[in-house]
Amino acid sequence: MGQMLADILDGAARGRFPETDGGTTVVAAPSGRDTGVIAFTAHSVVFTDEDPEWVHATAAALDCDALAATMHPRFLAAFLERTGRTTDTIDLLTVASSLPGQPGPELREATDPVHPRVVRARRRRDGVRMWEADGGVLVLGRGVAGRWEVAVELDEDARRRGLGRDLATAARHLVPPGGPLWSQQAAGNARSIRAFQAAGFRPVGSEVLLLGRQEEA
Repeated sequence: MGQMLADILDGAARGRFPETDGGTTVVAAPSGRDTGVIAFTAHSVVFTDEDPEWVHATAAALDCDALAATMHPRFLAAFLERTGRTTDTIDLLTVASSLPGQPGPELREATDPVHPRVVRARRRRDGVRMWEADGGVLVLGRGVAGRWEVAVELDEDARRRGLGRDLATAARHLVPPGGPLWSQQAAGNARSIRAFQAAGFRPVGSEVLLLGRQEEA
């Protein structure tokens, strides 16, 4: 204890990762909204206000490789049950640095407060803003531990043209200079993973976010 999730994330964005010792670090949840697990190489970070002893004991009781314990379905099911939360999927967690200058694609900032993508983003992020391009949208906001996060959504007929890569790259121009920009892609979403990696995002781990049920209403 004593570490803060924001410091761990800042280190990871700069290439400084937790020790590859097979351990699990439990840190306080940075807000009432943010609870979950990030698995780095041979080290996991659980951010929660639950008892750290419960986290360690539950993970240790599993009949599985210790390196996989915090992402094991039985651990996650127990975590969800204990916290009364829900989740969607295990994501690949990626990060890129900001870029100077203006974004390449022509973007139009949208102000529609009930756009489905904006509504979804506000369940997970603060200060959400959205930009539209022909065939797609990008959404920026402050997510877990205040980090800048981007999500991209394309129209079906706009796929396979490089637009996802272009929007992910554009987002790097829209965040404050010198800071990292984070994004999550579902592990099975190969198109999104390829687009973000082509835009310069690099994988740093896997992540599961536990959402309060009121956020799913």
